[in-house]
Amino acid sequence: MPRTTDVLFVLTSHGELGGTGRPTGFWLAEAAHPWQVFTAAGLAVEFVSIRGGRSPVDGADRSDPVQQAFLEQVDLAAAGPVESADPAGYRSVFYVGGHGAMWDFPGNPAVARLGTGIHAAGGVVAAVCHGPAGLLDVRRPDGSHLLAGADVTSFSNAEETEIGLQSVVPFLLQSALEQRGARHTDAGVFAPHVVVDGRLVTGQNPPSSAGVAREVIRLLAA
Repeated sequence: MPRTTDVLFVLTSHGELGGTGRPTGFWLAEAAHPWQVFTAAGLAVEFVSIRGGRSPVDGADRSDPVQQAFLEQVDLAAAGPVESADPAGYRSVFYVGGHGAMWDFPGNPAVARLGTGIHAAGGVVAAVCHGPAGLLDVRRPDGSHLLAGADVTSFSNAEETEIGLQSVVPFLLQSALEQRGARHTDAGVFAPHVVVDGRLVTGQNPPSSAGVAREVIRLLAA
């Protein structure tokens, strides 16, 4: 019987913020805080990145002991490429945000295959902030979009505008989710907000990250 890991983290490999000349990547708190919640609960976690190996880090706050512990204890260089991950080996998938995900999550068949396969097998699909970009191509067994008719949240259009990147990102995530038929809600700019719809869990922004992990744990224990 194949080994099953509780949570697979998916990280971006994209490190350039459009044409701004500024770096981007995955937002460290959005991986570190869920990692801490999952591991404290005794869950086994693994990491993949889009191209394999170390992902570019954005938003690091080394005064945060959780982020510092993550950097010291997680070997990001050992992450396999997303294509190497078999959905049958995982109970849940966690799409980590950061602006890099807006470029290399959508349109990636392996990213979509993970969410599609894990959800179809009764597992949990989760994403936070810009991570829901990885949900845009996830489908149900009947071929319909998982997002169609689903209640979700993500980094909102208002938040993107607040930080002045609404014209830098390749698309507005909230709008793209809604175009897939999702019902998007938010709690206001940079307020924590987690939405659970069946076995789909989404968080609005970095302050929502740990809350997403707690909901995933609850669903896995059900």
